[in-house]
Formats: sequence, C-alpha cells, structure tokens
Amino acid sequence: MAELNEIFTAETLLQLFPPGRADDFFDALLGDATEGAYDISLKFNGYQPDEKKLYFDLHLSQRPGKCLACNLTYGLPEVFARHPIINIKGLVAEINKLLDGKLICKDWSLKHTKSISSALHLIPLVIQVE
Repeated sequence: MAELNEIFTAETLLQLFPPGRADDFFDALLGDATEGAYDISLKFNGYQPDEKKLYFDLHLSQRPGKCLACNLTYGLPEVFARHPIINIKGLVAEINKLLDGKLICKDWSLKHTKSISSALHLIPLVIQVE
C-alpha cells in the first residue's frame, strides 16, 4: 500500500509523537527533562501485506553532551509499553484513526532495542492489522 507513505509523512509522525514527549518522559522519570540522554522520534518502516503488519521505529537519538551508550536502553520496550507519557496504546489508536478503515489495528508489540550506533538506538513497534 504505497498510500501509507502518504499517510505517515514526517510531519504526521511528528504530530503522532511530538518532540516534547521525551522531555515530559524524563521530567516524570528523573524529575528534570535536561537529565535525559536521548530524544525520541517515530519513523515509519513500511507494511508487510503477507504478514499483515505495520512497522514503525522509536528512534532514541543521543542528546548533545550526553551518552546514549551509557544508558540502559535495553529494558525500555517494557517501560515504554506501559508508561502513560509514552502512551503506545494511544499512539496505536491514533494510527488506527489515520488508517481510516483501510486497515484496522488489532494488536501491537514493542520489540527488543537495537543498537545502530553509540548515538542511535531503535525500538521497533510492530502493529498487527486486518
């Protein structure tokens, strides 16, 4: 479905997961947003019709002067899955609205953190659709 790339544009992804959400998360978690080691953004990775799955990634990008590699990002999928500020359940509901019945989100999961570099880690978000 090539039209999914038209739905999940960079601008739409910013609206779905605004840049300030990372600050809100770190403020709640650490009491100070400036203590956070990374920014979080959402990227669309495509649709596999044979699997009936949408693929997104949460990009954890190192903040200047911070050390992403020094932080415990590997346990984050479990934390993000239930944290009210990250709100993956609400994010999937918003994605479902954008799909406007073309596909229907049924279930979702966050996969294990992938270390792309010392400055970038990814948490895959996989959404089962019908």
